[in-house]
Amino acid sequence: MPDEQNDPSAQSLERKLATILSADVAEFSRLMGEDEEDTLRTFRGHKQVFESLVAMHRGRIFNTAGDAILAEFNSAVEAVRCATDIQAALRTRNDKLPPNRQVRFRIGINLGDVMLQGADLMGDGVNVAARLQTAAEPGGICISGSVHDQIRNKLSLSFFSLGEKSFKNIQQPVRTFSISEIEGGGVLPATKPDEPATKGGFVKWVIAAAVILLAGGGFWAYTVHQRNATEQAGAASTQPPATPATATSATSPGASSATSASGAPTSTSTQPVASSGVSPAASPAANPNAMVASNSMMAAAPKPHAPHGSPDAGASSAAFAKFDGVYAGPVCFAETKKEPHRCFRQSGTISGRKITGQWFMGPEKKIVMVLSGDVSKSGDVVIEMVMHSGTPDGERMGSVSLQGTLRDGVLDTTGTWRNGRPATLNWRKDNGGAQ
Repeated sequence: MPDEQNDPSAQSLERKLATILSADVAEFSRLMGEDEEDTLRTFRGHKQVFESLVAMHRGRIFNTAGDAILAEFNSAVEAVRCATDIQAALRTRNDKLPPNRQVRFRIGINLGDVMLQGADLMGDGVNVAARLQTAAEPGGICISGSVHDQIRNKLSLSFFSLGEKSFKNIQQPVRTFSISEIEGGGVLPATKPDEPATKGGFVKWVIAAAVILLAGGGFWAYTVHQRNATEQAGAASTQPPATPATATSATSPGASSATSASGAPTSTSTQPVASSGVSPAASPAANPNAMVASNSMMAAAPKPHAPHGSPDAGASSAAFAKFDGVYAGPVCFAETKKEPHRCFRQSGTISGRKITGQWFMGPEKKIVMVLSGDVSKSGDVVIEMVMHSGTPDGERMGSVSLQGTLRDGVLDTTGTWRNGRPATLNWRKDNGGAQ
């Protein structure tokens, strides 16, 4: 048995507990095969955002290979916050690209024991994170049960429990969760639990059998009806002309349909007589009183939009109440020849139609950023960020105009500084206060 005390490799081996974030690009081979240069340009831009957000959340990237990125965090909460911010920021960038050219990361996060080898980390803690990433949807996040236990009472997230999943070359099944909704109500592409094969197969079989029976019964009823109509038509041709009452009762389905078509809207979806089983007498064409009543109700119904200044105009202010609250997230400035890519986590407030915010920047906090903007009833957003020296009333150093949308508590905007430097603001509604 080797003497570990005299073995240099054993003495230098160090272990620690760490949260590992593993990410790679979905369909990277296809993207590269279609257009290598365009894919690399997009990937490099995404990677800069990725690296900035990892640093902002006090993480460390310890390994990269091709399209894969591995990062280490001392906190499971910060690792998950970083992952959600990354997916939100990259979604905004991807929305500007055609769907088949979007570079979307899949992210897996695991809390486990790892071994240090120089600046690199190794061991099952890293391997499990890499396997969890393969279970995530493009643009989505999967976490292990150990991470879920640490964050479930600390972050406002929604999950799908995928149960214990077996991964290649991982000895023990891993409790796995897919994040479906992030803070502020934003939605992520999420892997959903698999239905039990027996139950799913049985349900599908029952549905298929019901469809076949209904189709067969419908065809049988149709053929019987057509045969009876033919026999009645033949009998009627050998008898004297019928009275108007008799003629009405002997009207064929085809004649009834023609009457309905002449007295109803042209859209066939508003007259599902054959499919619903409603008798012709119940249709507006066959019952003029019903049509008059229907028209009277439509005329008496309130208009969908009240004119501005009317008594109902006060409802418009209520339409903005759903936007009210504190919003927080990354504000990012793109790389230029003179400046690196930078991201800052900031917050602002929406009250009614107005968006406001203010924060200090720079190593000595001598720069003040003042944010103001408007949100429309439909959720369209216009924001202006102005940089001042010293105080909010100080010398104006620069400004950027941002435009975007506010949907489901997610504020996504993009813009350009006057010098041409791109900027993005990706915030989420924070019901618990600014982070």
